[in-house]
Amino acid sequence: MFNAALFIDGEQVSASNDATFERLDPVSRAVATRASAASIDDAIRAVNSCARAFPNWSQTAPVLRRDLLNKAADILEQRQDDFIEAMIVETGSTHDWGIFNCQLAAQILREAASMTTLIAGEVIPANRPGTMAMATRQACGVVFSLAPWNAPIILGVRSIAMPLACGNTVVLKASELCPRTHSLIGEVFAAAGLPKGALNIIHTSPEDAPAITEAAISHPVVRRVNFTGSTRVGRMIAQTAARNLKPCLLELGGKAPLIILADADIDAAVDAAVFGSFFHQGQICMATERVIVENAIADEFVEKFVARAGAIVAMDPRHEDCKLGAMISEPAAQRIKGLVSDAVLKGAELLTGGRQEGVFVDPIVLDRVTSSMQIYEEESFGPVASIIRVADREEAISVANDTEYGLASAIFSRDVQGALELAKQLETGICHINGPTIYDEPQMPFGGVKASGYGRFGGKAAIEEFTELRWITIQSGRGSYPI
Repeated sequence: MFNAALFIDGEQVSASNDATFERLDPVSRAVATRASAASIDDAIRAVNSCARAFPNWSQTAPVLRRDLLNKAADILEQRQDDFIEAMIVETGSTHDWGIFNCQLAAQILREAASMTTLIAGEVIPANRPGTMAMATRQACGVVFSLAPWNAPIILGVRSIAMPLACGNTVVLKASELCPRTHSLIGEVFAAAGLPKGALNIIHTSPEDAPAITEAAISHPVVRRVNFTGSTRVGRMIAQTAARNLKPCLLELGGKAPLIILADADIDAAVDAAVFGSFFHQGQICMATERVIVENAIADEFVEKFVARAGAIVAMDPRHEDCKLGAMISEPAAQRIKGLVSDAVLKGAELLTGGRQEGVFVDPIVLDRVTSSMQIYEEESFGPVASIIRVADREEAISVANDTEYGLASAIFSRDVQGALELAKQLETGICHINGPTIYDEPQMPFGGVKASGYGRFGGKAAIEEFTELRWITIQSGRGSYPI
């Protein structure tokens, strides 16, 4: 069993009232982690600590911030085994998913490090004689970050890397489902030499999380909020931020379409569909939720896709042959079973999968899914691929856009120029041509539209999210005024 304390002012501390909560291993049901459960007072203490640290950290030379972030990346890689072990016991993830998390998180830190000298402004011509006008960017203050459990290292690190690179200080509210994994991020930054108070990490029990989140966002020194998670919770975060006039960056749910046109490389499309639909049990915001395929090649694609999907079996992530691990909880697995049952009842064909034993769900392929079914609209967040057959590319675009979500998408076609024209019509923040819906690089502007959120993580786009743009002028000589 792990223990996860609060991380405030550079120290591991218990909650002020000594409260704790437990996270169970989704597979064994044994206690995986006992975590300190912060109170509202603890959250306020963490925010105030960040406020005290901000003046010095924001004035730290870019080269020093860069060196520290690069050092954190090195330490994270050195502690990869610790992170993977924590992920497996807290979230039921596979070893491969843990490695992927560590590798991409280290890249995110190094990309953020490279951004420290790119927080630049510009000189703008002024109409007033003798005046120099500048637009400058500077750190905005304390950032309140909320990270989820499904890609805990990637998304935990992403929520703090660019804010720190820009000179802000950060309070990270860890997920209640992976407190130890998120605590390790604090240990990495402490070992890298981050000044006390520049990063504070709090854990909250599930029942206390809403009140603590509202108190933190409402605190006057918190100037930015970023949240990655469900659209349902994202709406509540946005409402709280709006009431307090705090800008927020939201990366929320998805219902990613994979469009396969008649001229596509079918084998390549099958590879992308298997990876996009089932990697990490489909518990990724970019996961392929809808496979939209033209009728002319649908039978051939479905035959090959089903053969691949049917060969994968969900199992204990500790097993050396495991490629598909556990769902985050048994209720999450049962929800998948309910969505599938509803679809079959309404005419969908269950071609493979359907076994649900506790937290294990084998890959599911549903054919001939229609808009009358719950799974057509709802984000499944599980290992389910819904095949929707369409007559042509115009219908494919119409079906792809027929959702409240708009995060990732993909198109397979040998006609790249034609696919590019279709990509422009998709209502998503991300589109990959001849690649899977699951794809991320730290320097890219990552984010969605519609109910998938707003704002962008990654590269220069994130600088705009986590800095204030200010107008400063210098006037020479004596001015002339009307009064």
